[in-house]
Amino acid sequence: MNAWPSWLDGLRTQFNQRIEQDRMPHALLLGGAAGLGKRALLEWLVARLLCQLPEGEQACGTCHGCRLRRAGTHPDLVRVSREVNREGRQRTEIVVDQVRILRAQVTLSSQFGGWRITVLDPADRLNMAAANALLKTLEEPGGNTLLALVADQPWRLPPTLRSRCQAVNFALPDPQQALAWLQKQGIPDCATALAAAQGNPGRALALVGDGALARRDQVRRDLIALLCHEADVLETVGQWKQDEPQERLRFAAEWLAEQTCALAKGETGPLRIKRDIWTWSGLFEQANQAREALRGPLRPDLVLMDFLSLRVSTMEVRSVRVNRR
Repeated sequence: MNAWPSWLDGLRTQFNQRIEQDRMPHALLLGGAAGLGKRALLEWLVARLLCQLPEGEQACGTCHGCRLRRAGTHPDLVRVSREVNREGRQRTEIVVDQVRILRAQVTLSSQFGGWRITVLDPADRLNMAAANALLKTLEEPGGNTLLALVADQPWRLPPTLRSRCQAVNFALPDPQQALAWLQKQGIPDCATALAAAQGNPGRALALVGDGALARRDQVRRDLIALLCHEADVLETVGQWKQDEPQERLRFAAEWLAEQTCALAKGETGPLRIKRDIWTWSGLFEQANQAREALRGPLRPDLVLMDFLSLRVSTMEVRSVRVNRR
């Protein structure tokens, strides 16, 4: 995020008070959808804790600690994320070996005599072995040590791990605050972008910035064409596979959810095709299942083919009906 998100002012003040009163927790879990300011707040907090000459709520930006932090060489700041594997590809998970190294680093004393901070992002990509290894660190925190976990999907973390962190949950801001923030970014037609992002200002900015709004509308057209048997499934699979398949599945799920809600209200909906509400609900569930499947080892083209066939069996429809009772 560029400009500071005004909806985080209250949280920033609360954390500043905790720092001054020496009431900071040893472990934080910053959770909520991407785009709501988790990482902006965390970077402010890291800067504030490592600054040697803070000015009110802000880091001074000029002391030795601030300069080292900006250069990425501060000895008391460790960041853990998904690494690159031997084939040169980014791993899908944070693995146990990374956590073991982290545990060894956390036990060291601060070289500057202040805070020692470890940032684990995205924490919801910890595999089970890594999450279990992290529990020991959370159970035996050191003084002036902060372990900050950042997760767009915090429910993926084991309950035992979540319970050992102080949770900070990020929700959608007031629409007027979100629109004002988007206007500061110079975004044209902020209201349209915010509506497409379902009220999430950070996501609205991303949708505009990388042409995702056009992809979102293309997904709607693809769904309509496939449902009307006016498009080739294989061709559509190839297009989606080559251009942000995970994002396109998310857009598909959103369109199908909007269609389901519209039908429940007696409205036509964005897909403008007559199907019963159970069919739309079934397709919505399939879209989310495909999103989950893409996180695993399955071939993306097979996952996309299974979904874009847009078939809902009688058994699946019956299951949706039972689940909604």
